[in-house]
Amino acid sequence: MGRADRIIRILLAIAVALLLYFEVVHGVIAYVLFGVAALFVLTSLVGFCPVYGLFGINSNKIKK
Repeated sequence: MGRADRIIRILLAIAVALLLYFEVVHGVIAYVLFGVAALFVLTSLVGFCPVYGLFGINSNKIKK
């Protein structure tokens, strides 16, 4: 996973956290967004996205 992809995921997770903190979203959608944000943070910290691996996507621009 490339650096830009990691940064975008972290920023999206922060945006979702702010929506939840200020109670903009409620109910089931809040739990779903929380789960997605947690996955974004986890995958950006680890540097690997299982969905990318499944589809053969590589956002890392470092050449071998």
